[in-house]
Amino acid sequence: MHDSWKTALADEFASDYMAALREFLRAEKAAGKRIFPHSSNWFRALELTPLDQVRVVILGQDPYHGPDQAHGLCFSVQPGIAAPPSLKNIYKELQQDLGITPASHGFLEHWARQGVLLLNSVLTVEAHQAASHQKRGWERFTDAIIAKVNERRDPIAFLLWGAYAQKKAAFVDDGRHLVLRAAHPSPLAAHNGFFGCRHFSQANNFLTDRGCAPIDWQLPDQAV
Repeated sequence: MHDSWKTALADEFASDYMAALREFLRAEKAAGKRIFPHSSNWFRALELTPLDQVRVVILGQDPYHGPDQAHGLCFSVQPGIAAPPSLKNIYKELQQDLGITPASHGFLEHWARQGVLLLNSVLTVEAHQAASHQKRGWERFTDAIIAKVNERRDPIAFLLWGAYAQKKAAFVDDGRHLVLRAAHPSPLAAHNGFFGCRHFSQANNFLTDRGCAPIDWQLPDQAV
């Protein structure tokens, strides 16, 4: 991960709960269980988006648990993998909001490199076992990440989709930052307030009004 996060999260990495989490993950691997994403990508979001460059935060819950999907960014999948239903709905809202043609892939690193922190609440999962690594310590760790972002004086837009994300980031200072709430983009919920939320244009307007560069939400044609 980027050095800015290593410094900011030093106390978390030295904590007893993180030691217990590391032991849990070692035991799972020793038992022959497949864990997604690969360990090299557990902190990919913190590698691509340094703390002092965060401009937008999007929160997810768990990594995808299918082969070759998860790579450390919420809602994003690796190149060559079809965009999951929630991401397709995100693309639909982008098109409705900003006129952006949906990408042919689901690889969102272009957003992360611009300062969009694509953070899952839980950073690992057992293959084909949804929510299998919840309540093992990751939630406390990612709460600390959100708290560090919240402490920044620079204005940041938080895009909170669904009740889980909204509860997790309930402490964010919505006087200094922009906190946008909508339904989750999953097929079960998107028609209940995600479609038409216009979060992408609102986030960009918030940034530009405060002298910050907007996010280029248009993904490259190729997954790079």
